[in-house]
Amino acid sequence: MPPPKPTGHLLKKLRSLMKNVKYVTEPLQAYIIPSCDAHQSEYLADCDKRRAFISGFTGSAGTVVVTEQHACLWTDGRYFLQASKEMDDNWTLIKEGVPGTLTQGAWLAKMLPVGSRVGTDPSLMSYVSWKPLQVHLEAAGHALVPIFSANLVDLVWDQEKPLPPTGIIQPLDIAYTGKSSHDKVEDVQSQMREKGATMLIVTALDEIAWLLNLRGSDIPYNPVFFSYLVITGNSHVHLFIDEGKITHAVRSHFGDEGLQVTIHAYEKLHSFLTEHIAEQEGRIWIGNNSSYGLTALVPEKQRIVEITPIALMKAVKNPVEIQGLTNAHVRDAAALCCYFAWLEKEVLRGTVTEISGANKLEEFRREQEDYVGLSFATISSVGPNGAIIHYQPSPETDRTITTEEIYLCDSGGQYLDGTTDVTRTIHLGTPSQYEKECFTRVFKGQFALGSCIFPSKIKGNCLDTLARKPLWDVGLDYLHGTGHGIGAYLNVHEGPIGVSWRTLPDDPGLEEGMFLSNEPGYYEDGKFGIRLENIVRIVPASTPYNFKEREFLTFETITLVPIQTKMLVPEVLTEKEVAYLNDYHAMCREKVGPLLKKLGHQEAREWLYRETEPIAIGKCNGKVMHADHSLV
Repeated sequence: MPPPKPTGHLLKKLRSLMKNVKYVTEPLQAYIIPSCDAHQSEYLADCDKRRAFISGFTGSAGTVVVTEQHACLWTDGRYFLQASKEMDDNWTLIKEGVPGTLTQGAWLAKMLPVGSRVGTDPSLMSYVSWKPLQVHLEAAGHALVPIFSANLVDLVWDQEKPLPPTGIIQPLDIAYTGKSSHDKVEDVQSQMREKGATMLIVTALDEIAWLLNLRGSDIPYNPVFFSYLVITGNSHVHLFIDEGKITHAVRSHFGDEGLQVTIHAYEKLHSFLTEHIAEQEGRIWIGNNSSYGLTALVPEKQRIVEITPIALMKAVKNPVEIQGLTNAHVRDAAALCCYFAWLEKEVLRGTVTEISGANKLEEFRREQEDYVGLSFATISSVGPNGAIIHYQPSPETDRTITTEEIYLCDSGGQYLDGTTDVTRTIHLGTPSQYEKECFTRVFKGQFALGSCIFPSKIKGNCLDTLARKPLWDVGLDYLHGTGHGIGAYLNVHEGPIGVSWRTLPDDPGLEEGMFLSNEPGYYEDGKFGIRLENIVRIVPASTPYNFKEREFLTFETITLVPIQTKMLVPEVLTEKEVAYLNDYHAMCREKVGPLLKKLGHQEAREWLYRETEPIAIGKCNGKVMHADHSLV
């Protein structure tokens, strides 16, 4: 990787601003820099990458705390290796999720002198994060201080700070959305009435895009646009946005879908709320991930601070969205088959690198119908780079793909009818026995989760152990979640559902029509990374019994890319696992083969058929092994 970004001069300026009474009423002893924007987005526009600017760490998750003597970054296991390589000696990495690691509040309480003031931009910290931190700090004799005057990192950034994006917005036809924006708003208002709410404040960008059946381009790979939305009890929608992004097509779209929308300037939300909140006789609902700065505008006695009804509605796909996501994954699989077939030949020339490979994969995606763009930057990683879980190749790190090392490719596309996310790990030469065993155990975990049957409304957290047990059995593990929700031509990571060792407080429980990723992995620093990722749909399960008439569910895999069988140790597999894999590969042939034929990709079709040849239980070195490991 390139050398770490020098940050000493940046920290010196920031620490000076923390004492400058032009911006703070009293000096600050600590300043917190979250990684999100004012909408608490996971992925950011360049103008909002404040944490990356000040620290050098470019991952999507992490929080910075700067004091007079310390500069610390908290991040999770996906980014331990990346952060350690990207940050210079001014920084201390604090590993979230590792037993014994102090939270930010506990660390500040321990390190700061009594009576310290801890400042942050209140628009960048969610209300649900603010309150427990405030309580923790006050108990230790400190104060959490909202700095409304200016974001101190922006003052350091100054003239170099990128300008906000100005992309236009496009309507998404009902042929892709399956439901008009008017009907969606009606459904939202029905839930507002149940709560006694006469106003709903929406700040999450993907919720606004989904509700209005619009898509934008303000954040790379995420088809969203900067805006706020307020729904009042009289079925009126107020949209706060840069009016330059509203085209005639968007206004016509609102008319066609029967939705009454009043457009306001983006920066007018605060004044609108200040004026209209006083008029509300009912309660005011604001999403619990909205910023503290916005939530504090609503009188506490009127507040409903909960997950919005939009987030829950969006998680359960309607029939049109289900079909769209399914179809998009067939086309996406065709692109990946083309890529891996091409790579298998080209790797022998010794000229394909992580970057050129990723670019070639996107070329194949561009051939597919309704393709819009990537759903995230392709993780094209060879050998030791594969151990960096969210690695992104750069000219400084670009490695040649060879027959000597494991290649991990995690990629996805945005299509008008769906979002894809798929990871495959392959070896284009001869893998070691240890690499094969690790791969096999990752596959066994993916099988265990993908084939499980579970009761409706169970939390995804309850299923996480299924994917990890084959690794745990031999003392291995991975430091990321096992599954995330996925959007319908929206964000590739979509809440509130997921499968993780962490509890997800807003998880409503799994139900039919939801889509998740199934992606266990294993990584050895400096050596290799292995991950297998499928997108799965939740469908009804057939069971011989019916416990208290409770519905039982299972997963249907919609990703259709072969799993490399030469990376498996057959004698470690059970009969069920082999049958599952053979059935899966038969489905890949059945659904992707005809499309490759139609597109004229004969070599890719031949590659697909070679890679999906059925395997026998325990076939090892020309001999067949039974499930009990006895050789015939």
